[in-house]
Parts: sequence; C-alpha cells; structure tokens
Amino acid sequence: MGFFDKIFGKKEKETLDQGLQKTKESFLNKITKAVAGKTTVDEEVLDSLEEALVSADVGIDTTVQIIDRVEKRVARDKYLNTSELNGILQDEIRGVLVDAPESNSYSFQSALPSKPYVILVVGVNGVGKTTTIGKLAYNFKKAGKSVLLGAADTFRAAAVDQLTIWSERVGVPIVKQAMGSDPAAVAFDAVASGVSRETEVIIIDTAGRLHNKAHLMEELAKIRRSVQKVIPDAPHEVLLVLDGSTGQNALEQAKHFTATTDVTAIAITKLDGTAKGGVVLAIANQFKIPVKFIGMGEKMEDLLVFDKHEFVDSLFSLG
Repeated sequence: MGFFDKIFGKKEKETLDQGLQKTKESFLNKITKAVAGKTTVDEEVLDSLEEALVSADVGIDTTVQIIDRVEKRVARDKYLNTSELNGILQDEIRGVLVDAPESNSYSFQSALPSKPYVILVVGVNGVGKTTTIGKLAYNFKKAGKSVLLGAADTFRAAAVDQLTIWSERVGVPIVKQAMGSDPAAVAFDAVASGVSRETEVIIIDTAGRLHNKAHLMEELAKIRRSVQKVIPDAPHEVLLVLDGSTGQNALEQAKHFTATTDVTAIAITKLDGTAKGGVVLAIANQFKIPVKFIGMGEKMEDLLVFDKHEFVDSLFSLG
C-alpha cells in the first residue's frame, strides 16, 4: 500500500467500516440472495448482481461496466463458482475506480506540491461544503500546517457566519467581508493575506447557489483570475463537494459542476447513515476525477482521505 500506510490506520479503518454499515448491509444482503443455492455464476446471478449494484446507487453506466468485467472473467475462467464471486467483484470494482494522479496525491501529513497550497471549494448549498472546509482546516492544522480560510460565499450571511464559527473552533484565521461583497475581491484578499503570513494552506469557500450555469462559470472564473493575480498557478485544487446521501442527485450535481468549471478533486460527504454509498463508485468512475475525501460523520476527525482499496475492502467485509 506504500503511500496509504501512513494515513490509513486502525482508527480510520473503523470509521470507514462504521460509516459504510448501511450500504454494506443492503449490498451484501442482495448479493447473498443472488447466489443462494447456486453453484455457478450464471445469467440469473449476474442479473441479481446488477440489481444489487444499481440499488446501492452505483449507477447504470458503472454497473454495466462492472457486470461486463465479471462476465468476461467468468467466460475466461470456466471453473468459477459463486463462492469466488465476492473476490471477483472486489477485483472488478477496484478496476473501475480511478486513482488520484500521483502528483496531486497528498495526505494531511505529506509535503504539499506548492506553498501556499490554494484550494478552491465548490458545490451547491446544503451538501456539507462549509463543514468539509472546517474539517480540512482541522486535519491540516493537526498535521502541523498553517491554514487560512477565505469566505468568498458572500451571497449568504449564514455562509460567512458558519465559516467564522469553524475558523474559531479550529483556531485558524479567516478573511471575510460584508455580505454582498465581491467574492473575487475576498478571494484576492485571502490569498494575498496568506502569502504575507507565509501560510501553507489557503482554503476558499465559494457560493453554492447562483442563478444559472453561465453565472456560476463567470463567478468562478472571476475568482480564479483574482487569485492568479497573487499566485499565477493557483488555485492548485478545485474541490467539488457532493452529498453522498442524495445518491443519483449527487451525480447530476457533478455533471453540472464539471461542465462549468475545472474540477480537479471531489469530496463526498454524509456517507454514514445512508445505504447509497455505492455512489462513490459511480462518481469516481464516471468523471475520471479523483475522489480525494469522504465524510463519515459529524466529528472533525470524520473526514477521511479516500483510498479505493480500503473502501472496497470495507464494502465487502462482514465484520
């Protein structure tokens, strides 16, 4: 596992196992029913398997790819029986997941690709965007990095207030202006302030509700340009936050945002307490954009760096 040995300890694994409990129960229950009394992987087993994947919100496109891979494997290895199906499924699900590009992979502890490292956070209201920013700030600070927040969602007073609460809770500075201020000006101030303070990580919140796609694209482009006046190659990451508990709706939001802005990484929140955890597989596969973080609860520690091996392992572990 190399890189992930350092970041995926026993505690993180327990959080992941608990968070995926509902998805796992629903998913494994359906797979168990699919293979009950069967000795070989036949058409009926594959149909039931397809149904199990779709109901876990893996999505039609990704499900078809997984089933196709399983069918090819069964055709190739004639001797396969249902007792081997779990292992095959795990292999093929891992196979359709996309890895984070190596240059962009980091844990909270690792050295960042640039300093300051500017993260622009996008996503609709209500998906847990502000909470994710707070958790990111907490985890980076805990790892010994200096962090600054920029409150560029100036459309909602609540957004600035929430981010201020998080900045106080985590103990990191925040750059903000009055509600209705120009978001690009706030982003500029945040990055300029971060540079003068020699901050290592700058995380900028953006508006989650704009009138239409054109307005959204225009606003994010303006923010990007203003940030680049200070640091020409920033933002170094555009992180899209999606609510995993909404299943296919999260996929729609991902389509909307990836069409309008250059998203480089995805965070999927609220995966604990939902049976729709399979949406992580659909999003990772469909958009070819790395899922970098997953939210597994309310606590500040409950934001995990996504690792596909651990995720698939937790999805299938019966413990």
